[in-house]
Amino acid sequence: MKQLCEKRILQSKHYFASLGDITSRSQFGGYSIAADKVIFALVSSGELYLRGSKPCEGYFLARNMSSLIYTKRGIPVPLKYYCVDQSLWDNPIQLLDLARISLENARRDRESKNLRGRLKDLPNINHDIERLLWKAGIRNIDELHQHGARESYLKLKAIRKDLGVNILLALAGAICGTHLAALPPGIRTELLEWYETNTPAPPSRGYKR
Repeated sequence: MKQLCEKRILQSKHYFASLGDITSRSQFGGYSIAADKVIFALVSSGELYLRGSKPCEGYFLARNMSSLIYTKRGIPVPLKYYCVDQSLWDNPIQLLDLARISLENARRDRESKNLRGRLKDLPNINHDIERLLWKAGIRNIDELHQHGARESYLKLKAIRKDLGVNILLALAGAICGTHLAALPPGIRTELLEWYETNTPAPPSRGYKR
């Protein structure tokens, strides 16, 4: 699966080069695609999903682009990322136009939400987590996006050793703009695997003889 994701990332960088400096990072547990640091797409399970918003969501649906689905207690919950199928990969001009729409609306959404606003305004972030993020040197939404969920979690863990995996999932959800329970299964799985690998088990409390 990782190889498929890497293939999609390379394709995206090639197809979308004219949109700006195209970069990718694993800050969501999956892989984000950004132009000049503005995220407009997501790679998950080897597929590329363009970011939707109110101005372009209807257009994507009219093209029958399937949304990223999260299943919660047997109920499918569509997320606002829309899959790029093979017919679009075969039509690079049309794909570039759709990516440009996603990017332009992502920029507008970013400006309207004021990324230098309060962290507590994000999903999953309460006053306690906000204060902890401040102590870790993460003062606003923009800085949380820059550090990403994993790096931010490690900064918090350095301050409070008892933090569990739910805080990692909460940070990823806050960055994605969704409740931690609605994270796509692929992203959740990658985060859990990273947590198991990078978080040491608590020391044994057995008595010394």
